[in-house]
Amino acid sequence: MHKRLRKLVLWTASFTVFICFTPGHVESTGSPKTQKGREYYEKTGDVTWEYPSQKNMIALTFDDGPDPVDTPQILDLLKKYNAKSTFFVVGKQVDEHPEVARRQVAEGHELANHTYTHAYFTRNSSVASIRNEMEKTQQSIIKVTGQKSYLFRPPGGFYSDRMIDTCRKDGYLVVMWSWHQDTWDWNRPGVHKIVNKVLNNARSGDIVLMHDHVEGKSQTIEALKQILPELQKRGFRFVTVSELAGRHIPHDASQVH
Repeated sequence: MHKRLRKLVLWTASFTVFICFTPGHVESTGSPKTQKGREYYEKTGDVTWEYPSQKNMIALTFDDGPDPVDTPQILDLLKKYNAKSTFFVVGKQVDEHPEVARRQVAEGHELANHTYTHAYFTRNSSVASIRNEMEKTQQSIIKVTGQKSYLFRPPGGFYSDRMIDTCRKDGYLVVMWSWHQDTWDWNRPGVHKIVNKVLNNARSGDIVLMHDHVEGKSQTIEALKQILPELQKRGFRFVTVSELAGRHIPHDASQVH
């Protein structure tokens, strides 16, 4: 999506959901409580934002890929620091760059669902449209990896009760991110801002939000060159969301419905 258009979509969606339902980005800046917000869904276990831990583990997550240029560079850095990550992939990108997706899995990372077209779900999104986006991506992931993902992250962090209910019925855990670890790297705010956001707020159990596919030249790669060694020096271990949550990807895709 063109950067200017993406900003417009996010602003429009933010205004809409501010009135109608609970979004991740708006909540993180302090929106009024809605009928079912973070506290409710953390108690039900349907949505997670982080997993506070004493084990010095942190989950780096990357959205919107795979990208044929940026993702391989990120994989090289992760390999250098023995870091495992979760990539929330867009199904269309997987279909276009299956070799990158295969490499991600081969190197011990996990792929998770981020819709097929990077679709923003609103309060009015139908169950059929939600399932269509998720199922198409699921099939793309299975086609290249032989594994079925059970993790889902809605683009923009926008969610509704209907979307979460659909995910629960279909066997997905909705994974957001730690509010203090939203790097906004897709907007290219400057390498130093991305680095400072992560390092100044790093806590065990964090889920960090980054992107391996952005419009324009990525700043994420340069930021990772500073983030990875510094967090490693502090004793952090980089793990997948599944490991952070104490869950494992089933080897048999049929185990997830």
